[in-house]
Order: sequence, then structure tokens, then C-alpha cells
Amino acid sequence: MYKEIRDELVKISDKEFAKMTAKTCPDVDINMILGIRIPELRKKAKEIAVSSEYRNYIDEGNKQKDNKYIEEIIMEGLVIAYCKMDLKEKLEYMKLYIPQITNWLINDVVCSTLKVRKKQERMMLWDFIAPYLKSPNQFEVRYAVTTMLDNFIVEEYVDGVISRLDNVTNKGYYAEMAVSWTLAEIGIKFNDKAMKYLKGNNNLDTFTFNKTLQKMRESYRVPIELKEELKKMKRF
Repeated sequence: MYKEIRDELVKISDKEFAKMTAKTCPDVDINMILGIRIPELRKKAKEIAVSSEYRNYIDEGNKQKDNKYIEEIIMEGLVIAYCKMDLKEKLEYMKLYIPQITNWLINDVVCSTLKVRKKQERMMLWDFIAPYLKSPNQFEVRYAVTTMLDNFIVEEYVDGVISRLDNVTNKGYYAEMAVSWTLAEIGIKFNDKAMKYLKGNNNLDTFTFNKTLQKMRESYRVPIELKEELKKMKRF
């Protein structure tokens, strides 16, 4: 099945779009980019996820360790996210999948798709991502941080999210950008909590702190008077 899906993806590939993708993912070999838009990948992933073969597709993908197109890797993550299996089993698959997250595009597409809403599932996912926050691999950290962004910016967890973000020590660019992005979203949804954190003693380095302020200022959901206050908080 995996080879059949690959052949289908190759048929709908677009070299010009591949060039555009390569510009946003400079760390990816352009020869491993087919050039397929995310909505098309989502459509195909949903078809696989409701078929009787979805487990076979995921298992075959796990065996294909090398020479995989970025779109294939994204597809595997989307199938895991969309398929109707319980979260415990999904997370077992994610353990095998996460090492394939080697750039921001794979991570952000998949993390924004695998969402949980039930209390028990949130608790399970919360515990699952904890070790990745301490990883020396910046994309594993980004995975955990963006998973919090997509699932845990809610009253019950927001204080815990802030605490976890304050303890991220990975200095990789994509890890730090994920931290600033998530803190900015907290600043928009839970303004008082975010401002108390940003004005208090925190462990953010100058880059991450200033990026957080910048992302908050760029949001149309932040009042003008607060944007002026944020501008004065910039570190030098």
C-alpha cells in the first residue's frame, strides 16, 4: 500500500510548488520535496484513515526509514491523527513517528491536527509530551511545545504550560520560536497571567522574550494600549 500511495503522490507533484516549499524549509533537500499542498495531503490522509488498511500504511511507513519525501512523512502523521484508534495506541505510534519530525513544517501540520478534548485524554497527552520538553533535539522540543499550544491553552492547564515553558533550556531556533509563539498565544487569551510572567522573574533568554513581545504586538487581538506597553518592555 505504501508504494501505491507514493506513486499517487508523485503523480500529483508540482515542481514549482516544491521550490516554494524548499524556500520555507531550507534544511530539507529539495529532491525530497514533491510539491503537494497541505489540503491535498489532508484529503488523501483522511481517505486512508477511514480505510481498513490504515494500520498497514502506518506500519509500512515506520519501516521506510530513509529516502522519504517530506509529504510522505506528513501523510503518516496525518493518518495517525485522523484514524479512529484510542489515544493510548496513537501515542504508541507517535513514539515511533516523532524521530521523523526534522523540520517545522512536518511538526506544525501534524501537531495542529492531533487534538484532544476529553479530560482523560488531555491528562494522558500532558504526561506523554513531558520528556520531549527536555530533549536536546530542538524538533522534539518544538513537538511538545506546539502540542501544548494546540491542546492546553485552557484555564485548567495554562499555569502548567507557563511553568513548563519557563523550564525549556533547548536553544535551537525552532524550539525557541515555538516557546515565544505559545507564550504570545497565552498573552492573547490569558493576558493577566502572561503579563505577570513576562514582568516577573523568568528564565527566558533575550531572543525568546523579545520574540514573544513581538508576536503579541503583531496580533490584531491585542489592544493598542497593551502593544505600547509591550514595546517598552523590550530587552537590549
